[in-house]
Amino acid sequence: MHAWPASEVPALPGKGRDLQIHDSATRGTITLAPGPVARIYVCGITPYDATHIGHAATYNAFDLVQRVWLDTKRQVHYVQNVTDVDDPLLERALRDGQDWTELAERETALFREDMTALRMLPPQHYIGAVEAIPGIVPLVERLRDAGAAYELEGDVYFSVEADPHFGGVSHLDAEAMRLLSAERGGDPDRPGKKNPLDPMLWMAARPGEPSWDGGSLGRGRPGWHIECVAIALDHLGMSFDIQGGGSDLAFPHHEMGASHAQALTGEFPMAKAYVHAGMVALHGEKMSKSKGNLVFVSALRRSGVDPAAIRLALLSHHYRADWEWTDEILAEAVARLERWRAAVSRPDGIPADALVEEVREALSNDLDAPAALAAVDRWVERQIATDGDDESAPGLVSRTVDALLGVAL
Repeated sequence: MHAWPASEVPALPGKGRDLQIHDSATRGTITLAPGPVARIYVCGITPYDATHIGHAATYNAFDLVQRVWLDTKRQVHYVQNVTDVDDPLLERALRDGQDWTELAERETALFREDMTALRMLPPQHYIGAVEAIPGIVPLVERLRDAGAAYELEGDVYFSVEADPHFGGVSHLDAEAMRLLSAERGGDPDRPGKKNPLDPMLWMAARPGEPSWDGGSLGRGRPGWHIECVAIALDHLGMSFDIQGGGSDLAFPHHEMGASHAQALTGEFPMAKAYVHAGMVALHGEKMSKSKGNLVFVSALRRSGVDPAAIRLALLSHHYRADWEWTDEILAEAVARLERWRAAVSRPDGIPADALVEEVREALSNDLDAPAALAAVDRWVERQIATDGDDESAPGLVSRTVDALLGVAL
């Protein structure tokens, strides 16, 4: 599966700072200082109802991570999946009378278009669950043969007790886990499971549903969590720098994925940092596919909204914050974009070297994008109010905003 084209990232003078970021597993801020190549895995979409503002906010956060690392003169090895076969996708296709593969392909193509418009840097490896199945099957077999998984009426389940570190990502108690498992695709009440929290690794073929050859597992399809584990281990290995996604993935998805990987390899941890973006609401409720209260990037673009303004609206909130999308937020972003473009359109201006460092400092401090925007705002206000004579300043500001915030002026 191919990703989307990359926009050019301008080089800035000097060198950026190492990233300090909140880690869900340690529940504190840690400093990440990768080697020459930083490694990041971000969980991708299940391709229906793409791309809503909640999606965009999440991928914007991890785009900032890439930009901070690139500014430190590192390479970035970024991997993202597409869950192009799963119960919610099949249910949507059935509801709408569509072929599930056509639905997945169409929505994935739309997602690519939106990511391109928003100038999100693409992953080096963009892998669908279906194409990952040949690598998933042997992992499930290994877990089963090692006693870390068991069969139940043809399905294969992972035993959470096989990982002594289980629970270390989300830090939830058993009852909270059980409730979230039921809410987020698990089956804690299924009779015969060793532990209600045990997640499915391989679902035996069901009538009328797609299935693939699973070798000794029989025909079926993979569970949700093992999909990302297989892709991450194949392309990044263990102890990569960041496992990322929305805060609703901390449990069960990232918790279970970490346990799968740790049981498979005997190594700990799967990722050095588990980083989670906040949820976006609309009209007082979390924006979600199930509720249907979605604002789509493509719809905003079709209505004439500049993608750079959409990106500024996302950047005006800290990535870990839960917030609500409103028309006023978008209007403020449109106005900010106009002010910034007017300021850098002047032939000269006030010096901007200090601004570069302010933006770097803000983003290295747990991706504090609102502080970065405020720094640019201050420069813009002085630029508009003062006659400067630095001919290089407007261009430097444009390159800084582009390179570090992904906004083209």
